[in-house]
Amino acid sequence: MKYKWLLFDADGTLFDYEKAEQSAVQQTFEYFRLHYEPAYREIYQRINHRLWLEFEKGLITSESLRVKRFDLLFAEIGASFDSKTFGDRYLVHLANASELMDGAYEVVQALRPHYKLGLITNGLKDVQRPRLQQSALNDAFAAFIISEEVGAAKPAPAIFEFAFRQMGNPSRDQVLLIGDSLTSDIKGGNNYGVDTCWFNPSHAPRTIDVTIIYEIDHLTDLIKLLQ
Repeated sequence: MKYKWLLFDADGTLFDYEKAEQSAVQQTFEYFRLHYEPAYREIYQRINHRLWLEFEKGLITSESLRVKRFDLLFAEIGASFDSKTFGDRYLVHLANASELMDGAYEVVQALRPHYKLGLITNGLKDVQRPRLQQSALNDAFAAFIISEEVGAAKPAPAIFEFAFRQMGNPSRDQVLLIGDSLTSDIKGGNNYGVDTCWFNPSHAPRTIDVTIIYEIDHLTDLIKLLQ
């Protein structure tokens, strides 16, 4: 086997972040007994996606992101509420949403006897650690790297340098990075010189110039690819 380590992204790759996000937004509005409409989820997703891209570029901090996304949401929907209070409760609901992507459990169980597995995420520690502990994958990973704890986010090389230290400094050609984001996962792998596998279930077009070694549209395709 060429690879010794498989380094997975979390949100949108192994964990169904979109579903978790939608549920957490609604639950938080209901918790505070605020008026809620289904359209708020789409507005929030648009705002949150833009801010995470800014975070990847180092333009804002994770602390700012936690609050600013709800400042912008409330401004757009014409609501008035303390964004930090709302954001703190939102993270509680998000951390409790540990639903996996289709095939995630099967692929991890099939590959863990043959490879060391790592998890690397641009995420918040208050969400990522509790969620993994509650999930069916809680004992699967030999390394777990969270951008907020590292102080650097994918695609920056610094988070991969930290990850490789956690992994015992394997050779870069012994590591395969699997993720759904071209801008953070695939670009990050390219920046650090590791092979990448783009998980692209929606058959999205390539919107940036990156090198992709493998492309799959279902996680279980990895089993055939790597065994």
